[in-house]
Amino acid sequence: MTYDSIIKGLDEAIKINKNELKGRRQKYEISPVKEFSNNEIKSLRTKLQLTQIAFAQILGVSIKTVEAWEKGTNSPNGPARRIIGMLKEDPKLPERYHLITR
Repeated sequence: MTYDSIIKGLDEAIKINKNELKGRRQKYEISPVKEFSNNEIKSLRTKLQLTQIAFAQILGVSIKTVEAWEKGTNSPNGPARRIIGMLKEDPKLPERYHLITR
């Protein structure tokens, strides 16, 4: 069964390469990961009416990390920056994904 599906896939790849079969292609455009200043992070957190503890828990980081971001001694990394950007675009995100209940 697995062998047959592998052979079928290889046959399709050969036909696509020879322009005998049109391949499926989907193009995605990914928005860049934004950077946030310490003031932007604190402003967003207060706009969301979250304590540093709650904000840290939503992002999966320690409270010390959030404190360092807000002081400007450290900056969020890629995944945290992506989530912060998502929170900025959609303040209801934590509730919608049941990360918090009010």
